[in-house]
Amino acid sequence: MMMSCRNIDLGGTSVLDLMPCGCSSSSSPTSRRIFFGNCSKTVCCIGRRSYGVGNLVFLRRDSGSCRAIPAKPKESALVNGLGEDKTVMINLRQESRKPISLESLFEVVADDLQSLNDNLLSIVGAENPVLISAAEQIFSAGGKRMRPGLVFLVSQATAELAGLKELTVEHRRLAEIIEMIHTASLIHDDVLDESDMRRGKETVHELFGTRVAVLAGDFMFAQASWYLANLENLEVIKLISQVIKDFASGEIKQASSLFDCDVKLDDYLLKSYYKTASLVAASTKGAAIFSSVESEVAEQMYQFGKNLGLSFQVVDDILDFTQSSEQLGKPAANDLAKGNITAPVIFALENEPRLREIIESEFCEPGSLEEAIEMVRSGGGIKRAQELAKEKAELALTNLSCLPRSGFRSALEDMVMFNLERID
Repeated sequence: MMMSCRNIDLGGTSVLDLMPCGCSSSSSPTSRRIFFGNCSKTVCCIGRRSYGVGNLVFLRRDSGSCRAIPAKPKESALVNGLGEDKTVMINLRQESRKPISLESLFEVVADDLQSLNDNLLSIVGAENPVLISAAEQIFSAGGKRMRPGLVFLVSQATAELAGLKELTVEHRRLAEIIEMIHTASLIHDDVLDESDMRRGKETVHELFGTRVAVLAGDFMFAQASWYLANLENLEVIKLISQVIKDFASGEIKQASSLFDCDVKLDDYLLKSYYKTASLVAASTKGAAIFSSVESEVAEQMYQFGKNLGLSFQVVDDILDFTQSSEQLGKPAANDLAKGNITAPVIFALENEPRLREIIESEFCEPGSLEEAIEMVRSGGGIKRAQELAKEKAELALTNLSCLPRSGFRSALEDMVMFNLERID
């Protein structure tokens, strides 16, 4: 698959910067050898310049050579072409290289995340000892802090664009609000799904009972809303408030379509937006708004979060069929067992008529769930879902083209690639 990305700079360490072209020109003086980990890669250059400066380069594994077309420069290009608009075509098929880790992704905002961790427990549990216990359980259960990490990365990337020297109090509070909302949604999700495990640990409702879990989730939503109101930014308040509404819409949509084999891909994507991507999109756009960037940039950050969130959800749904319960930290194929029709199932249903019969029978026959899982794996559902995840990833990378090249933008690009690595 190919995607378009701008302002690639070989001086950085982004995953995208190190993608090899694999063409026959690797021995020419116009190519450059890059060493990454224990392997070296050849990257095509045009003339005396790498693809980082003003050329359109097509990198294809299945082609014998690279083709270059001059890129159209911006009207406001800087001296010596360093500000020229340039586009690079990247092949998202992964080459062998060192895997990306969340620790490396968030290294550039590690101090910001540490401050967030220090504040979360005191913010949530200050008024009630029971909430402290519930909060400790969920916050210490190995959460990736991906959403606040994205808030900080987008905040830093857009702050550079706006000329801000440091993050504002609003940026930091937004990250805390987003994590509280996400955590509240997980607590309620576990109650609705009757899940006993989350990230390899017992869920809040399993430890403290359904009543405490529901109230803890409600309190966390309310606490987040209170802090949100105190930000006194109407645009962000509307944006985040819509997310809470979307959560409820997503749960209703899912509950009303269990074991329904007529669910369309668009229905699945809308539900996934409500339940997952809406919060990510609001996080990234809210961060851009507090950086006071132009509305076009803020909208691109919204689209980035939406496409990244959808890609993450599709990957999660793939892993439900390809990983063990131990790897997932929850029962494998749990969504299918409960009748939740996800992307791999939707695609497999097109090729496996017997799969519809099994699902609509709600797995009443012994061994029918295992048979259905195997049909999803062998019926092309996994492969096509992988293609869908990569399609959304390409869109997310394109949305980042409005940002200046920096370590923060590189980390955002690497986040997209990290997600895809989970299914490689």
